[in-house]
Parts: sequence; C-alpha cells; structure tokens
Amino acid sequence: MRVVMFGYQTWGHRTLQALLDSEHDVVLVVTHPKSEHAYEKIWSDSVADLAEEHGVPVLIRNRPDDEELFERLKAADPDIIVANNWRTWIPPRIFGLPRHGTLNIHDSLLPKYAGFSPLIWALINGEPEVGVTAHMMDDELDAGDIVRQEAVPVGPKDTATDLFHKTVDLIAPVTIGALGLIAAGQTEFTKQDRSRASFFHKRSAEDIRIDWTWPAEDLERLVRAQSEPYPSAFAFHKGKRLEVLAAVVSEGRYGGTPGRVFYREGEGVVIVAGADARTGRNHGLAITRVRTEDGRELPATEYFTTMGGYLTSRP
Repeated sequence: MRVVMFGYQTWGHRTLQALLDSEHDVVLVVTHPKSEHAYEKIWSDSVADLAEEHGVPVLIRNRPDDEELFERLKAADPDIIVANNWRTWIPPRIFGLPRHGTLNIHDSLLPKYAGFSPLIWALINGEPEVGVTAHMMDDELDAGDIVRQEAVPVGPKDTATDLFHKTVDLIAPVTIGALGLIAAGQTEFTKQDRSRASFFHKRSAEDIRIDWTWPAEDLERLVRAQSEPYPSAFAFHKGKRLEVLAAVVSEGRYGGTPGRVFYREGEGVVIVAGADARTGRNHGLAITRVRTEDGRELPATEYFTTMGGYLTSRP
C-alpha cells in the first residue's frame, strides 16, 4: 500500500523504520518540529532525519490544518495514513482522506489509558500489563476499532524506562501486522468497550510532587515510574528540594504522621506514608537513594544523618 506517515519522537521513528522495512511504500512523512518540553526531549529520535535519509518527502507541522498540507496529502494519493505519537488533533478531512482511512498506533491497551503518558500512568496505577494498540482513527481520540493489540507483563521492579523498551519493540509487529490485515481486505475490527475507557493528560511537574498521604505501595511505583531519563519524583526536606531516585516498600509497619523521617531499615530510611498512617497498620516508603538540590546523588542513609523531621510536598 501507499502510506503517508504522521509521527514524532522515537515512537514515530520506530514506526517509520518498520514501514521502510516492509513491503509498503512510504510516500510522505509529516512530523512535528523539535520541542524543548521536558518530556518531548526524551526518546527524541528524529522522524524527519530518518525520512530524509531514505529520500522520503517531509513536512514539518505543529498542526495538520493548512491547505498546503491537505493538497500535498491529496497529491500523495495514499491508501492509508499511519500515525504514531502525533501530538495534535487530526481533522476528519485528513484521517478520512485515504482509501483505507488512518491507522493510529498507541502505546496502551486501549480502551484504557487513552491520551498521554500511558506507560507512566499505568505503572503508577499498578497495572499488571501494558502494550501497544493499532486502531482505526475516528472522531474521538484513541477510540476507534482495534485492528491489532499486543501486551507485555509489568515486572515487580520495572521502571517506566523498562516498559518503554518493552513496548517500543512491539511497534513493528503491531503496525505491520495490522497493515497486513487491512491490505488483505479485512474491514471489520474489534469495537472498543467505551465503558472501560480512561483518558489521561500529559505529565507535568505537579504530577511528580510526592504526596505522603499516598500508600507506600503507590509511592514506590511513582518513584519507578519517574525514573531516569524522566524527571524524578521529589519532596522537600528542610525547605530544599530532594529528589527520590530509588525506594522500596518497608518490611515493617510504621505509624505516625505522613512524611515523618522515622527509621533506618536495611539500606533505606523509612518515611511514614498513607492517609491512615496513625493506625500503625501501614508500610512506609524506604528511600534508598536521593539527589539533592545541588545535584549530589547519595544513599539515603548518608543523606539522613539523623532521624526525625519531615519530608513535605512543598517548601
């Protein structure tokens, strides 16, 4: 099939590479300009560079809403558009233009985790698996019929970075497998159960601020979700920002006020956690490694030279 590809960052790069390696013909690529947004500088392999290396025409756009782009798309005469990590709305006259419509590749197990940062949200929420879905684009974001979907398990120590590498390897088989079904003439696919749908916003600095009323199990997953190269989860100690680089759920149960720097346990320092921590039934968060405001990384047992005091959400 003749394919136009819309994509950005490493997700788009992997999709384009899969298309270039396939039997399909990539006739045009549309991608976003480089961004300084903290999350968009991560996994930033260039779709434009890859297209140009293979002699594929490239258009750079923030939004696909101008007449020049529309005319270029019509001239390209695509059988299908394939999109992955396109960051703005694609209007119906674009996604409905090709003979077979538009196939969107999304890094979640739709209908759950539509929208943005699905791997991070899924890890924080304790999902047992994550994956990649190829679905037909329609008027509602990430809501079209599912053509192909593959899942991978979330391990007990997986970080968001681990899950990125697991799922990005699914892009090629999911994309090319879905295109194979469409090229073979299949038109009926699996409708999404919209009663199970969830939609998540982009991550921001507010989302990585530690709230000590969360259960320790949730906080441990937050720390894993916000692992390098993502911005680290943080709190404040004595008015200064302190990033939590690694932590585990404590073996013991600790009661008191959430945020209290309480006890050395193994290689960590336990912080009291949970809205009902006063009951003494909760595990705490045993922080094992931190980064200070001036950029020093050190074991928590070296940073916390004495017990007592509090980690707070704000200075």
